[in-house]
Amino acid sequence: MATYGDALSALADPTRRAIFERLVDGPKTVGQLAEGLPVSRPAVSQHLKVLKEAGLVVDRAVGTRRVYQLNPAGLGALRAWLNRFWDQALAAFAAAAESEGKHEHD
Repeated sequence: MATYGDALSALADPTRRAIFERLVDGPKTVGQLAEGLPVSRPAVSQHLKVLKEAGLVVDRAVGTRRVYQLNPAGLGALRAWLNRFWDQALAAFAAAAESEGKHEHD
């Protein structure tokens, strides 16, 4: 089972991030994903394998092609991990603002 650490490691590579971002618009084949990238189709396939192992994308067969799309479950796990930090940061900000407000009225 992939973890948020696997997802972060997979997205650390700029080419994988570019491929991942191209899938935001919807499912695509390897050929569509490779268009305009400075790497070959086989390299794109290898990057997709890493993204798939990290739980960020899923694929399905359509005829003789593989079509890739974002994996909502993998994205949900990554988002839940990030939300932990977001929630803590907002709470700390609110506490600091409240504390500062009390000092201004003293």
